[in-house]
Amino acid sequence: MFTDPDLPDKQAGKIAMKQSTKKFEVDLDILKKYDRPGPRYTSYPTAPHFHRGFGPQEFYQEIVESNQQPDAPDLSLYFHLPFCRSLCYYCGCNVIITHNPDRIAEYLEYLKKEIQMVSRLLNPSRKVVQLHWGGGTPTYLSPEQIRDLFLFIRDHFNFAPDAEISIEIDPRGLDDQHLPTLRELGFNRVSFGVQDFNPRVQEVVNRIQPEELTREVVRRSRELGFESINIDLIYGLPYQTVDSYRETVDKIIDISPDRLAVFNYAHVPWLKKHQRVIPESALPDAGEKLAILKMVIERLTANGYVYIGMDHFAKPEDELAQALKDHTLYRNFQGYTTRAGAEVYAMGITAISQLYRVYAQNVKTTREYYQMLDAGQIPTVVGYRLNEDDLIRRYVITELMCNSRVIKSEVEARFGIDFDAYFKESLEALGEFIEDGLLSLLPDRIQIHQAGRLVIRNIAMAFDRYLKEDQKKQQPLYSRTV
Repeated sequence: MFTDPDLPDKQAGKIAMKQSTKKFEVDLDILKKYDRPGPRYTSYPTAPHFHRGFGPQEFYQEIVESNQQPDAPDLSLYFHLPFCRSLCYYCGCNVIITHNPDRIAEYLEYLKKEIQMVSRLLNPSRKVVQLHWGGGTPTYLSPEQIRDLFLFIRDHFNFAPDAEISIEIDPRGLDDQHLPTLRELGFNRVSFGVQDFNPRVQEVVNRIQPEELTREVVRRSRELGFESINIDLIYGLPYQTVDSYRETVDKIIDISPDRLAVFNYAHVPWLKKHQRVIPESALPDAGEKLAILKMVIERLTANGYVYIGMDHFAKPEDELAQALKDHTLYRNFQGYTTRAGAEVYAMGITAISQLYRVYAQNVKTTREYYQMLDAGQIPTVVGYRLNEDDLIRRYVITELMCNSRVIKSEVEARFGIDFDAYFKESLEALGEFIEDGLLSLLPDRIQIHQAGRLVIRNIAMAFDRYLKEDQKKQQPLYSRTV
């Protein structure tokens, strides 16, 4: 039985997840109780609150003001490369399916225009500590296109010597020069999509990717000296069962990536129309899906992986695991990170920038993107400026999501509030979590127990002042929390 010195004896029996020296044991009853729709809190307020009253001029002004700070923060750069050769039917990303190389070349030229526009507004002394290429499929670009774009970026920004430089890779489209080119340019982290090795699942989601191919690209990446290798999996896909998915998880454990992201498939055909081709009758029911999650967590942690939070796992020596231990973990639109405080400047269609006080999202179509850049405008279409209450609540939610605690005195010193008075309603909403042994409400802090980390989205929802308004809307906004 997991025990916690902060947890009263009468609550200890209700712990949903117990940690021995090797693994977590997950209680399905707790997962079932809290399996309801809710935000992922990659931002607060969440993306549905972005609005058209915040556009190019507002974002421009915020960049200028941020850049004038004497201690302007470091930079995290994100580039959205939306092109794919074929469509994976589960995909929730913003992608463009094309076999036209001219279309890709045109996009890259306009992406360079945005890079020039943004970089001119920034003090060249500001260091890039993090760069990520996402998609789509960034490696759908040829090695020559990758080299050209990356060198262009290097020419326009000042990179820290220890910058984290990562890219998402589809193993199916690589030629002999992709991985060597990436490593030569300075990419030090790679992330491979796998999702599931089961042939039946691969066929129905239109992603045929042999296990041998994945093993080979991971082997080559290690030979080339990439510092970190991540593999993405998805549970909840059609025809998955606990037994079938255990086979995939065991093969992944044998491959031994440094990190794993195991995502919950969000079936949202009202938002992503291509998901309608997935037979809903083949999707695992809620009980089976939660049983798969239980198996994944217990299997990975029993084999040495640390549960970082949400969907993420890492080996104990990984910097994410160390940041979790040191309470310095952070979260942004790219997921969990150790680079807290860096401002995210995101470029390409649909990309979302995150400065201290604002979020700014680019237009969603290439047509609008090209038109705005041709007109000399930053291609922002929607955004949001945080008020003081938003800043306070974002800080608290981030601390809960990343570091499993909130130190009341730190919040009070940072924002000049009386924590208990300010969050009276939110603290009252924590009652069921306390009763279920998921957290302790102490005089000086909120402390999330190991059990509570699995339902951290639900706990964070108690501090979201917009959630009641969201829940009144007829169309679903959020995926399920576990």
